[in-house]
Amino acid sequence: MSDNINNEEFEVDLITLIDDEGTEHEFEILDVIENDKGCFYALLPTFEDPTASVESEGTYYIFEAIEEDGEEQLAEVEDEELLDQLAEIFESHFDEMYESADDA
Repeated sequence: MSDNINNEEFEVDLITLIDDEGTEHEFEILDVIENDKGCFYALLPTFEDPTASVESEGTYYIFEAIEEDGEEQLAEVEDEELLDQLAEIFESHFDEMYESADDA
């Protein structure tokens, strides 16, 4: 018995961020929101160890795209109220994505 998986359906956009200490961290881009407050990314860390992935319980991070020295950078959202609003929007998008995936 073999499972045929169509990789095109599960194409993942990855991004690598470098922290202040110069350490690279790879994330899956879950969603992007552009509105009058800016451009925001919902990112899910990727793990080489499946156990670490399970232990993270699907925790994702929200970053804001900012321009610094002529380059686009991603920065943590400091405003808690804005962060809550964005989380609500992202989670609504995730629900819609999973519902449409279930319908297919």
